[in-house]
Amino acid sequence: MKYSQKALNISASPTLAIDSLAKKLKEAGENVIGFGAGEPDFDTPDNIKYAAISAIVKGYTKYTPVAGISCLKEAVAKYYKENYAVDYSPDEVVVSNGAKHSLMNVFFALLNDGDEVLLPSPYWVTYPELIKLTGGKVVVVPTTKEKNYKITVSDIERYATSKTKAIVLNSPSNPTGMVYTYEELKQIVEFCTEREIFIVSDEIYDKLIYDGKKHISAASINEKAKDFVVVVNGVSKSYAMTGWRIGYTLSNKELAKIMSNLQSHTTSNPNSIAQYAAYEALVGPQDSVKKMICEFEKRRDLIYSLVNDTKFLSALKPEGAFYIWVDISATVGKSFEGKLIDSANTFAKILLEVEKVAVVPSEGFGMENHIRLSYATSEKNIREGLERIKRFVEKLS
Repeated sequence: MKYSQKALNISASPTLAIDSLAKKLKEAGENVIGFGAGEPDFDTPDNIKYAAISAIVKGYTKYTPVAGISCLKEAVAKYYKENYAVDYSPDEVVVSNGAKHSLMNVFFALLNDGDEVLLPSPYWVTYPELIKLTGGKVVVVPTTKEKNYKITVSDIERYATSKTKAIVLNSPSNPTGMVYTYEELKQIVEFCTEREIFIVSDEIYDKLIYDGKKHISAASINEKAKDFVVVVNGVSKSYAMTGWRIGYTLSNKELAKIMSNLQSHTTSNPNSIAQYAAYEALVGPQDSVKKMICEFEKRRDLIYSLVNDTKFLSALKPEGAFYIWVDISATVGKSFEGKLIDSANTFAKILLEVEKVAVVPSEGFGMENHIRLSYATSEKNIREGLERIKRFVEKLS
């Protein structure tokens, strides 16, 4: 082979592809409404910006320790202690270049060639690509709408083998917005720790939960959980800091050391300025986060109502994050002006062509006949976008 087979097996991100296409159409003068973006439409809070400026002025522009500056690691440990009653020391924290990089570190540190990773579907599009890139084997565990797109211990039992090394949990979920309860997590964590199966717990949306509910960290379930749960989090979503690229892991000390060593030979330390900004995000005022959550909850209620009032579409009410997972199976087999709707991909393609609405089809998430809509956009865009989608589906025959 001329090039790396592992690299050739990696697919481009469908979410970024849709977002890119929508932006190109906008640049060409089209009035496109995009529901693809996986980032808040709010600006980074001023106190965080000023912390970054201050870091530059003070000359904090050199290399830092590979796994992150000490004050940030201490702040991360304190955050999990105060919010989830889990004790981590700073040397069990590894700060990376975004949560995606953190996940890459985790899979490289855990997996040998052929190790199996249970991946509940629908899943975030990057998980299977990272698992494959690091030598692991993806074992998809299907979920259903009837079970709120969540897995149970019986599902794990059905798909686990002697080669199962880890399972990925994402709560709140991208793309479904579903949140695991304490009891649901307790059963899964107890089952996995007894069998020494690692749990990669992606908690990047931990603050974005609605209806007065609280996030439960998988690491908080019991004492043994800390040995086998690897928490992945960051500041991108909760603090509108997607471009700053700061993520982190919390894990047992041995695994943290391995990930730090890996990072030392790949990227070295994360951006020094962004680290000081992230520190301010965690320890500074939280008013902006509360306002953002309040606004997202209003938008969630609006888009949920509009989707379920639209012919052929249905969705469960998201409990967290800023996505709604829309079931379009009732449109499959119908036609638009002679064009057959045979998949979510086709639905999304024709919708973009005809109504200039960008949505993300479900195939990249490991499930058929759904689309993901992000409500990290204005109320005006949500109303106009759903009106266009409604107009589109009403023309199906």
